Amino acid sequence: MTTTQIRPVATSKVTTNQGSNEILAKQRLSRPISPHLRIYKFEQTWFNGSVWNRITGSAMSAVFYIYFGTYLAAPLLGWHVEAASLISAFGALSPPLKGFIKFFMAWPFTYHLLNGIRHLTYDLGFGFAKYAIAKWAWIVWTSSLLSALGLTFAW
Repeated sequence: MTTTQIRPVATSKVTTNQGSNEILAKQRLSRPISPHLRIYKFEQTWFNGSVWNRITGSAMSAVFYIYFGTYLAAPLLGWHVEAASLISAFGALSPPLKGFIKFFMAWPFTYHLLNGIRHLTYDLGFGFAKYAIAKWAWIVWTSSLLSALGLTFAW
C-alpha cells in the first residue's frame, strides 16, 4: 500500500517592476501620515510639548538607570547609597538647595505625566485644532509648574 500526498497547485501572476511600483504607490496613499518634527515651527514643537515630553521621559529614565545601577554596584564598591544614608545626606543640605533639588525632581515627573495624558487624548482623536494645541500646551506647562511647586513645598 502506498501513500501519496496530494497538494493543490497555486499559481500567481508575475508582475513587472512597473506594476509593483504602482501597487506600492497605492499602498503609500492609504498609510497614515506621521510628520517629522522638523516640518513644524520651532516654537510649536519645543514649547507645545512633544520635544519636552521626550526630554523629560529620557532624563527620568537616565536618572533611574544611573541610580539603580549605582545601587546594585554599591556593595561591590563599598559605597553607601541605601535610604538611611541618602536621607541623612539630604537632611544636611540647606533649605534653598533642598527646594531646588526637590523642584527639579518633581517638575519632569509632573510635566511628563500631564503631557502624557494630553498625548493620550491625541490618540483618541481630540485636540488637533491649532487653538486647542496652543491652549493645552499652556495648560500643561502652567499646571506642571504649579504641581511641581506644590510637591516641592507641600511635602
